[in-house]
Amino acid sequence: MSEPRPYALPEPLIDLLTRYFTEHTTPPVSIDPEQLAYRWIGGAQGHLEALTVNLHIGLDDLQGIEIQKAKLVQNTRQFLKGYPANHVLMTGTRGAGKSSLIRALLREYHAEGLRVIEIARDDLVVLDKIRAAINTLPKDCACRYVVYCDDLAFNGHDENYRTLKSVLDGALDSEQDKLLVYATSNRRHLLPQMMKDNVDIYNGQTDEVNPYETIDETVSLSDRFGLWLSFQPMNQQTYLQIVQHYLQQAAAQLPKNIAAQLPQAGDTELPNDAKTHALRFASQRGRSGRSAYQFSRQWIGQLQLMADEANSDN
Repeated sequence: MSEPRPYALPEPLIDLLTRYFTEHTTPPVSIDPEQLAYRWIGGAQGHLEALTVNLHIGLDDLQGIEIQKAKLVQNTRQFLKGYPANHVLMTGTRGAGKSSLIRALLREYHAEGLRVIEIARDDLVVLDKIRAAINTLPKDCACRYVVYCDDLAFNGHDENYRTLKSVLDGALDSEQDKLLVYATSNRRHLLPQMMKDNVDIYNGQTDEVNPYETIDETVSLSDRFGLWLSFQPMNQQTYLQIVQHYLQQAAAQLPKNIAAQLPQAGDTELPNDAKTHALRFASQRGRSGRSAYQFSRQWIGQLQLMADEANSDN
């Protein structure tokens, strides 16, 4: 049996140190420019997982959000050309097309070098490492990366927002930077603002010398995004137009006996039966691009099933 080394660490301490460094060390991040999209998985010690991207959603499919779409496209085109562009915060009603815009952008501009990395809010601590990996790509690499964070929001005790703030500021240190953050949220102020904060200030119940700085802190994260896009609930006419768009697309690919029950190219209105059911669907789910798409799938599938049953009866 060999003698213990005079300065060897005790085995329990070695185990603790090994566990500590394993938990606090992120493996090297590598990026392949040929890969269109990645998703970060596994938390702080995770990795980038290559995604198989479905590019079936195009910008023309997203209707009723023309102003927001035009602004986002312009910002993205500036970014791809290497011109100054802004981080983007998309806020507002759910199902309005915020997430779909990211997929549509990738379909439209992947040939020009657009790439997407999806990251969850809880994994933002690795954002700076992702940026460092992007900066190590060859100088002649034409790819530019949108880091996409869906449903971004923080509670009052979440410190992840400080990491995001520093990266949003740091990513502006070079005109040739190849990373922008595009985030979606159901609220514009990503940190909660409490009514009690104002009450405490007015009633002198706070111990802070500069209490307004605390309130400023809750809105300063949103200010790091240079482009704000707000999505509002849509009206009935817009909702029905989107339903009609999806049904017309499907009609061109379905058998004639089913397509005849759907609006055709050039039609200005939905058939009465489809319109009635589309409005009933919206009364339960709300009017949005998402609910219009979901109704169109339900309606088309129902027509196909009815056609199958009619054929089997014959």
